[in-house]
This record gives sequence, structure tokens and C-alpha cells, in this order.
Amino acid sequence: MLINESYTDFQTTVDGKETTLRIFLFHPTIPQYPEARFPGVVLFSEIYQVTGPVERFARQIAGQGYVVAAPSSYHDFVGPEALPYDVPGTDLGNELKIKKTLQSYDVDSAQAVEYLLSLPTCTGRVGVTGMCLGGHLALRASLNPRVSASVAYFGTDIHSRTLGPHNGPDLSVQGAEGSNHTIDRLGEIKGEVAMIFGIKDTHVSDEGRDLIRQKLRSAGTVFSFYEFAWSQHAFIRDEQSKGRYDPAITKICFEILLELFGRVLKTDLGPKDTNPQKIEHVC
Repeated sequence: MLINESYTDFQTTVDGKETTLRIFLFHPTIPQYPEARFPGVVLFSEIYQVTGPVERFARQIAGQGYVVAAPSSYHDFVGPEALPYDVPGTDLGNELKIKKTLQSYDVDSAQAVEYLLSLPTCTGRVGVTGMCLGGHLALRASLNPRVSASVAYFGTDIHSRTLGPHNGPDLSVQGAEGSNHTIDRLGEIKGEVAMIFGIKDTHVSDEGRDLIRQKLRSAGTVFSFYEFAWSQHAFIRDEQSKGRYDPAITKICFEILLELFGRVLKTDLGPKDTNPQKIEHVC
């Protein structure tokens, strides 16, 4: 399957400020089928915006028959260009992910979903995925009832409630009353979620992963939870500046994404039976 690449700029107003949000589009094409339609996928990037590894990930997904939209997150502060994988780029990315408000992240997410749904080549089914910051944003995007499936790779700041402006980490089971943090709103998710982590990830502790799993279960979310024994943070980033890329585990995780997206986005499942499923207890 071939891929056409483009981008569209959208004017957004949030927190009293008007900025330009750029969304990169990776669109599959099939020769001689100009009216082919595909499910949509929003791909949220890590703290470095849409880098080469993110683009390559987008092409892999698009090549499987999905229209992929990748927004640049930091338009509130800088242009759409990728930040470098060096110390200054990392410091800036970590600074901006906290300065940007949850409201601004939500506006970007909604715009990306709306953009996909507006395309005549989109079937109307939308999934989300992302890595690092983008893993968190993918889970948060699942709060949108139009999102049917989410695959979140090593999402940061979920367990600690430290995305956007905050007063410090909060790892309590029960968040503050009226909390807008993602982990306290999981009961709003209507679609299916797959969470993927590396056990050697220093950004999400054992206790943090346990809290996320506990909160998903308590919320009644339909989810799968994967933990890989030797994987560090950002293990799917296919560049070697930090020596963490694990191609074998990355391949397995991509199969997880394809299974969920293929089953939920490409298959017409019809209306859901809301009666509890009866599981027979046999060997």
C-alpha cells in the first residue's frame, strides 16, 4: 500500500490565545481505487513533537490501511518542527509538556479526531495511539466517545497526575474531587484500551503501573495491560541516541496494535450487547 503525506494547519483558540496547530497526515492509497475508505488513527508524539521515528511509525500504521493524523503538540509555544534528541531538546520538551494546559491538549485531540472524521476517505471509525507523552495523550483521547480503540505506549505522567500545570506528583488512589487528570476520568472511556510498558522504564515505576491497572479495573474499562521484562523507556524509538531501541519487542507491540485496531476499527461489530459475558469455569 502506498502512502501520500501532507499537512494541514488549523487555527485554534485556547487559554485566551490563538495559535496554529499543524496536523501531519499519512494517507494510504491503493492504485485504481480512488474512492477507497479507511479507518482513522490519531498518532500522538513524544515530547519532541513529530520526529523521524514518529513519522516512520505513522507510515507503518498507514501502510496497514489507516489514515494517520499526527498533531504537533507545542504550537502554544513553538513552531511545528521536531525538537532534537539532545539535552536542550529534552529539557525544552519536558518544560513545555507541563506549561501546556490539559484544556489545550484536549482541544488538539478533538481537532485531530474531527479532522479525520471530516475526510471523505475515512470510514468514521477512529483509534488513537502514541508514545511517552503521546501514550498519555492517547489514553486521554479515549475519553472522547468517538474514539473506539487506544494503544498507549509507555504513557508518562498518568499515575502521578503531572501532565500540564501541577503542584507536584500525586500518586493517591483517589484523586482530588473534580479532578481533570486522566487517571481520575477513566470511567468515561467507551472504547477498548491497550496499555504497554517496559518494566525497566524509570519514568513509570512498578507502583505507578500498578495504580494505572487498578484504576482501569475499578473504572470498568475494557483493557489489556502488557509489561515487558527488559524494556526501558522509549523502546520503540528507532534511533540509537539513547541506546533503548528494541526491535524484537517493538515488533510484538505492533502486532498488539494491529490486532486491536483490526478487530475494533476495521470490523463492523454491530451494536454491543451490554449484558455481562458469562465465562464458563472449565479446564
